[in-house]
Amino acid sequence: MMLSPFALYIYFVVIAPFVCAQSKYYELLTLKPLPLGTILASFDFRSNQSYESFQNQDFSLFPRSLGQILQHANARELHIRFTTGRWDPETWGSRPWNGYKEGGTGVELWAWIEAASEEAAYADWITLTQSLSGLFCASLNFVDSTRTTRPTSTFGQTGHHVKKDTPLHMLHGVLPGEVVCTENLTPFLKLLPCKGKAGISSLLDGHKLFDASWQSMSIDVRPICEPGKTICNIEISHSVDMVLDIERSKRPRDNPIPRPIPADQLICDTSKPYHSHDTCFPVGINSDPSWSLNDIFGTNIAGSCPLADESHQPVRLIVPHDRLTFLSPGIFESKSPPGEIPESRRYHIHPSQGFDIELPAKSPSNTPHFVPEPIQVERTITGHGAANGGLRTVFRNPASNPITFVYFETLPWFMRPFLHTLRISLSSSQPSSTSSSFDTNSSSPIKSITYRPAIDRLRSTQLELQIAIPPSSTTTMTYDFEKAVLRYTEYPPDANRGFNVAPAVLRIITASDPTNAASSEESTYLRTTSLLLPLPTPDFSMPYNVIILTSTVIALAFGNVFNLLVRRFVGTDEVEGWDLKGAVRRVREILVEKVGKLIGKKGDGEEPEEKGEVLRGDERSIKGEAGRETDGVVEKPKS
Repeated sequence: MMLSPFALYIYFVVIAPFVCAQSKYYELLTLKPLPLGTILASFDFRSNQSYESFQNQDFSLFPRSLGQILQHANARELHIRFTTGRWDPETWGSRPWNGYKEGGTGVELWAWIEAASEEAAYADWITLTQSLSGLFCASLNFVDSTRTTRPTSTFGQTGHHVKKDTPLHMLHGVLPGEVVCTENLTPFLKLLPCKGKAGISSLLDGHKLFDASWQSMSIDVRPICEPGKTICNIEISHSVDMVLDIERSKRPRDNPIPRPIPADQLICDTSKPYHSHDTCFPVGINSDPSWSLNDIFGTNIAGSCPLADESHQPVRLIVPHDRLTFLSPGIFESKSPPGEIPESRRYHIHPSQGFDIELPAKSPSNTPHFVPEPIQVERTITGHGAANGGLRTVFRNPASNPITFVYFETLPWFMRPFLHTLRISLSSSQPSSTSSSFDTNSSSPIKSITYRPAIDRLRSTQLELQIAIPPSSTTTMTYDFEKAVLRYTEYPPDANRGFNVAPAVLRIITASDPTNAASSEESTYLRTTSLLLPLPTPDFSMPYNVIILTSTVIALAFGNVFNLLVRRFVGTDEVEGWDLKGAVRRVREILVEKVGKLIGKKGDGEEPEEKGEVLRGDERSIKGEAGRETDGVVEKPKS
């Protein structure tokens, strides 16, 4: 239903200022060029409203559909992540938001639920996951007890919770095999105040978002209380982060097929010995390609959101101050103070005017601002065979300072680890390199361990370690596990592909917070890639073969037995009018006639010309007997 211009005027001039007076909403788009012709686009949408109005279901900027689900499930804090792809730290540097708003591959969520017991908290958790499954068109209803864990140190509370008699229970679930697609983006946009029609959310298009090299969508809901005041608000934060390939994003939507670069436009490395007029080794990208919002997103920003804070500049560009940019008419630019790293610019969007920014191509004169990750981690499955295996995790600390972190991983129940095989080995480039195994003395890198064993078909394995790594060293952690045999009904349709193992989560503990008591939002998070675990898989074609063979045997046996039971057998002398000798004679005559015809046909094939003459002679003899033809008149013979 289209609203009239007068109704829109009343809403934006009369109602919107009243709503914003009680609730605040602002949005921010951060654009950061990355090496190799890529760009990082981070969308951040935040709104809040009073806790009292939230409890009374007086929703203004807070989405009603999500708010009612949180109230029904007694969830006081919620965090949900939709992630596709892999972040490349060696090329792109540190992760946006320090990895806090990034999840593992697939869907990941955790929540703080207020309940009197763990059983009541799990019941509310199932209600929450099933409701969110319908809201976001995702398979969150498959987060059952086998995919639910209760970490103790990895995730902390980010909101201000008032202490009550009813405790808060933290529950965590992950679906590493969930495919994130447009069906998840559409309900995500409906939760925003401007529904993707205005403001920076108008750039979010499924074709561009899911064509990115890496993308992550997150939603965080938490209570916030102002210092020294008893008034609390409920804050909801929506974030979308993506890494786009500029040249790939410039392809037209009606013709997205990639085509090779023309020969006259190739830049070849002439130092190669095989270089010639018909042989070329292409040189990598030596310049930052030109781009604009219209090029990489397919559209401009359709004005500012009327409900957003007007004093807030919603677009931020992280480029050096000497970089040339072209702006839409009427757009004002403000640069960051001198000495601030990294250098950036802010832009204000007009409510009724489109916004676009264009950066021409430029050869990099110096190394861009690159912040490496504090630790590098690699996780793989080792071993061979269908019965046993191993898991190896390698931690590399490139810094000159020691680092302490919490390592958390969830293993499916059919992956049974042997904790007594846990080994830690250290290697360093320094002369004092050591190698040790896991033990309980102070020299072990493992400072604490929390282990929750699995129960078949009821609970997964939870392993949470606090590890300290010396500077400029590499730590390798290994342990063995056993593969369980599943029932044939528990295998998925693509059983030979393997079973997904959730990514591990790392939380860096800073020197200023040795007790790990800081908020999760202030910590640095890293996640490994998900794994594929091959399990002993039966040959599912054998049941089909057995069913077919058994059905054939049963059909033959049943037919014969049924024939013997139903058919009535009598003697020939008991049948009236039955002449056995006459029947045998007639059968003999029929056989003799058939054999004669076969012999006659064989003779016809051997002498076709003589056969024709004989037939013509017979025909003349027959006509002679029947009568003569004279001038067309047939004369009958005299008697």
